[in-house]
Amino acid sequence: MKHPEFPLIDELIYLNHAAVGPWPKRTGAAVIKFAEQNTRYGSHFYPDWLNKEAELRTQLQVLLNAPSADDIALVKNTSEALSFVAYGLTWRAGDNIVSSNEEFPSNRLPWQSLSDQGVEFRQADLRSAATPEEALFALVDDNTRLLTISSIQFASGLRMDLERIGAFCKQRGILFCIDAIQSLGAVQFDVQAYQADFVMADGHKWMFGPEGLGVFYTTPEARDKLKLTQYGWHMMKDIHNYENKPWEIHPTARRFECGSPNMLGIHAFSASLSLLLETGMDAIEALVIERSDYLKEAIAKSAHLELLSERHSALKSGIVIFKHRTIANNLLYKHLQENGVVCALRGGGLRFSPHFYNTFEEIDRALGLIALL
Repeated sequence: MKHPEFPLIDELIYLNHAAVGPWPKRTGAAVIKFAEQNTRYGSHFYPDWLNKEAELRTQLQVLLNAPSADDIALVKNTSEALSFVAYGLTWRAGDNIVSSNEEFPSNRLPWQSLSDQGVEFRQADLRSAATPEEALFALVDDNTRLLTISSIQFASGLRMDLERIGAFCKQRGILFCIDAIQSLGAVQFDVQAYQADFVMADGHKWMFGPEGLGVFYTTPEARDKLKLTQYGWHMMKDIHNYENKPWEIHPTARRFECGSPNMLGIHAFSASLSLLLETGMDAIEALVIERSDYLKEAIAKSAHLELLSERHSALKSGIVIFKHRTIANNLLYKHLQENGVVCALRGGGLRFSPHFYNTFEEIDRALGLIALL
């Protein structure tokens, strides 16, 4: 039975939340309402919009378990937030950054671009040690300033032990940065338990938000280490005093928001997060893992398919990678797309990423379409 918030057409099986998620019904309604209000009243209700912006910060604070909404900045995307860190820190020639060889380009390019400052970007082979975490730790030395990692790897579904990494970094005085785009909205997340200094994520994947709006979390101590790389009226301490001369930098994470907020995106994102928070991230994680486990078991039992994701990992995610034993990935992908299965080519195979509302019947139908080839 379909979830009432996801009235996707019957011909579509949506298994691509690790790329771009569909909007819940309430999110579409919120955007329509906001558009109609703008059309009829212009900015007359701007005070209400500011209240919605504050609500979104609080929702994100709850989702991340941040100590305060003041730790939350609203940014355009993950890449912008990562660049704030990469170009906000003051580097010394000889410093190094430790990461993995499985990162999405967003969590690789900003760090690699620091090479002209004499900063080395080290990429651990996560399969080279007893655990992925130990592979990261093996590259750390006295010149390591920051460790940056995706909470869940986009092309394998590997989920990192963030508590262990955070404790390791804290003991050694190393800054800890997490690209959480494949976790938020899919599994429970706790910036305090992870002792994270920086966390960032776009809203358009598992959180069901619009593209072009994301979250950037910083601890007060960590954000004070970042020099600002963008400036504008919105990052002043006295934000609505337009004659503010001289002016001060906003003491909270708002200092990273240099210009006018994306109010349309804020209304949409807040509506989407309301569904996640109403449902409960504990319940959502259980349902996501249940569906990915179901999918893994079905693939493992198939004579024609090969599971590429780890089947019995201690930490699980909603990402499942597999391939056909005789049919090329691109041909299988084309067949699935033409038959209404929305998925992705990733990690040397096909990536299915079901969310909590997907039914087992949908998963069976998708796998059944493969069997028809």
